[in-house]
Amino acid sequence: MGIRSPRGGLDSARAETLGPAPGRGQGERMSQETRPAAGAGGYRRVFAVREFRAVFAAHALSLLGVVVSEIALTVLVYELTGSPLLSALAFALGMLPYLVGGVLFAGIADRHPPRRVLVGCDLLCAGCAALMALPATPVAALLALRCAIAAVAPVFNGTRMATLTDILGDGDVFVLGRSLLRMVSQSAVLVGFGLGGVLLTFVSPRGALVITVGTFLASALLLRRGTRRRPARSRPAHREGALVTYSLAGVRQVLGDRRLRALVLLLWAPPMFAVAPEALAAPYAEQIGVGSAGVGLLMCAMPIGTIAGELYAGAALSVRARARITLPLAATTLLPLLAYGAAPGLLWAVPVLALAGAGAAYTLGLDRWFVDAVPPDLRGRAMTVHTAGLMTLQGVGMALAGLAAEFFAVSTVVAVVAVLGSVVCAALALEVRATAPRPARPLTGERGPRSERASES
Repeated sequence: MGIRSPRGGLDSARAETLGPAPGRGQGERMSQETRPAAGAGGYRRVFAVREFRAVFAAHALSLLGVVVSEIALTVLVYELTGSPLLSALAFALGMLPYLVGGVLFAGIADRHPPRRVLVGCDLLCAGCAALMALPATPVAALLALRCAIAAVAPVFNGTRMATLTDILGDGDVFVLGRSLLRMVSQSAVLVGFGLGGVLLTFVSPRGALVITVGTFLASALLLRRGTRRRPARSRPAHREGALVTYSLAGVRQVLGDRRLRALVLLLWAPPMFAVAPEALAAPYAEQIGVGSAGVGLLMCAMPIGTIAGELYAGAALSVRARARITLPLAATTLLPLLAYGAAPGLLWAVPVLALAGAGAAYTLGLDRWFVDAVPPDLRGRAMTVHTAGLMTLQGVGMALAGLAAEFFAVSTVVAVVAVLGSVVCAALALEVRATAPRPARPLTGERGPRSERASES
C-alpha cells in the first residue's frame, strides 16, 4: 500500500491527431476505434496506446520533480534557518494543502479542457520551483510556494485520472493504466529519496530546484504534444456560478450518493491505517534494536509488496477474478499487521509489511467500480476529491500514529491500528456490497457492458 506520493497516487485512445478537438460525438467514435481491444495482453494493452505513453512519461517526470523539490527544499530550509521544526514543516506542507486544493478547486477539472488544466498545473509548479531557486527568496516565501505546489497537485491528479477514462475507456484497460501510475508512485517511494540524496552531493539545493523546473517543463511539453485536445467535461449550462460553489457542489454529489460515498471511503480507509508502520519505522527499528539500514528495509517493504500485488493481479487475473477478490482483500489487507503485537524482529516484520502491501491489489476492482458509478460530467471533481481525501487522511493517520506512540510501544500501536482498521474496512466493504447495482438480466448468453459491470460488483 505504501505512502502515496503527492503526485501519485493518482491515474487513452491513440493521439493520431494533436490538433483541434473534434465534436463530442466524433471524439467518442475516434476514442472507441483507437482503444485497444479488451482481450489478452495485460499491461501491454495499456502501453500500446500512444496517448497513455505520453501521460505515463509525464507522470514519471513530474513525480521526479516533486520528490527532488521536497528533498531540496527541506535541506535548503534547514541550511537557512538551522531549525529542524521548519525543515520538517517544509516536508509536511506537501500534504497539508491537499484538502484545500481538492475541495475548493476541484471544479477546475470539469470546467476547463483537460489538456489545458494539466499543462497549466505543470507550468504553475515550474514557476513556483523557479521562484524557490532564486537566492533572494526568503524562508516564508519558500514555504508558501511549497503550499502552492501542493494545492495544485489534487487538481492535476484528478484531471489526469478523469482524462484516463477518455484515453483508455472506463473498463479494464483504464484499471490497468491507473495501476501502472500507482506503481510508478510506489517506485518513487523506493528510489526517489535515495536518488535525491545522491543528487544533493553534486549540486546545491537551489541547483536541484532548477532541475525540478526542468522536469515540470518536460512534463508539460509531453502532455501538450502527446495528448489530444478535448472539450471541458461539464456542459456550459452546468458551469454557472463561482468556482468554489461549483467545486463544493461536486463534493456534495460525491459524498451525498450512497454508492459513491461507500466506494471513496473504502479507497481512503486502508491507506489511512496502513501508513502507521511506515510512519513509525524509525522508532520501531529502535524498539527491536536494528540500525538505520533496518529503517530503510521497514520503509521499503510495504511499497514492494504493493507493486508485486498489483503486478500479479493486473497481469495474471481476469477481470472477473479481480472483482471477486476486491472486497475480501479490502477487508483483510491490514490483518497481517496484527503480527506487530508480538514485536517481531526485522526478518519477520519485513515479510509482514510486504504481505499487507500486496493486499492493495483490491484497488484494481474498486477503481473500476468507482469510475462506473461517477457520471461523466462529475468525473474530474470526483477524482480530485478522491485524491485530496487520500492524501489528507494519510497525513492524519501518520499524525495519530505518532501521537499514540508517545504513550504506547510502537508494536502495540500498529497492532491496535490493524484491529481498528480491519473493522472499519470490513464495515465499508459490506456497505459497498450492499450498494452494488443488480444485473439488468440473468448472467447467461451474450451480455452488454452495463450488465457485465454490474455483475462484477
